[in-house]
Amino acid sequence: MVKLAFGSFGDSFSVGSLKAYLAEFIATLLFVFAGVGSAIAYGKLTADAALDPAGLVAVAVAHAFALFVGVSIAANISGGHLNPAVTFGLAVGGNITILTAIFYWIAQCFGSIVACLLLQFVTNGLSVPAHGVASGMTAVEGMVMEIVITFALVYTVYATAADPKKGSLGTIAPIAIGFIVGANILAAGPFSGGSMNPARSFGPAVVSGNLSGNWIYWVGPLIG
Repeated sequence: MVKLAFGSFGDSFSVGSLKAYLAEFIATLLFVFAGVGSAIAYGKLTADAALDPAGLVAVAVAHAFALFVGVSIAANISGGHLNPAVTFGLAVGGNITILTAIFYWIAQCFGSIVACLLLQFVTNGLSVPAHGVASGMTAVEGMVMEIVITFALVYTVYATAADPKKGSLGTIAPIAIGFIVGANILAAGPFSGGSMNPARSFGPAVVSGNLSGNWIYWVGPLIG
């Protein structure tokens, strides 16, 4: 059931809200730095060879671990979203206001862009890989893949972190969220890239200058 609440600008600029935006920015920056960094490192170690099964596992594990840490450090400040799709789902469910969601989106996307700029700088200008649909797949197929895997992620978030009837799950929620992201990257990585996160895809697309197919990684996850 949709329970939208717009919110007020006064609440949106309170000290607590500003701390939450900063937490989302920092946590998303750290997550994207590790996730995209693992892909850049793989390219460096293999002279930009095509991704093999071992490389896919390494990238999936890096994303899972980094997301676990990011959610854990931001959970008690902002809720630890790190993802516009998660923020959108929680806004639709009435867990946060529309205004809060908008500012979270800005913080998350800005964190992703800064992470990719930092990666480009510290790697001496190595290219930042952007998500794209595999050859032989259509954009619609890639979008549907992102819808399915993002649904799995957001469902996990609701079941372990957002549902008020869940009780206290402690560190189980960040672990479960990290695990589902890692598993989905293993399943979808060779096809759509396994994004599940518009901010994760947006930063590399902006820094690499490759925005042509980025809409897939907004439409798919937001529907999911």
